[in-house]
Amino acid sequence: MADAPPVLRARPLSPHILQWRWHITMATSILHRVTGVGLYVGLLILAGWALALASGPDIYATYAGLLGSLVGRIILFGVTVCLFFHIANGLRHLVWDFGKGLAPHTANITAWIALAFAGVAAVGVWVLAAVMGAL
Repeated sequence: MADAPPVLRARPLSPHILQWRWHITMATSILHRVTGVGLYVGLLILAGWALALASGPDIYATYAGLLGSLVGRIILFGVTVCLFFHIANGLRHLVWDFGKGLAPHTANITAWIALAFAGVAAVGVWVLAAVMGAL
């Protein structure tokens, strides 16, 4: 028996995302991971800002100019959306850890709430920043 060569068994393949019907909880699960990556990008931007700040006024002005450009603002808005969605979806997961909100109907509703919160909160923060003259 010990000398028998190992036999490869045919194992079932895990279903691919193309095999499943898309639904909101599936999308929010994927978006949670994507927004985590977006938050890493935001952290790199923040680290770059701190380095520019420490490097002197000329480098800081250049960096601030990049962040204040249209592309920079779009990226910063995206990071803001990532932050609010990640917080909202993280709270959903925290509630799930207590065994609540796991029913499909409830999970669907809270997924839509997390998405709506991310959009509304991000727009609200940017409108507030514009009103206060930060943009």
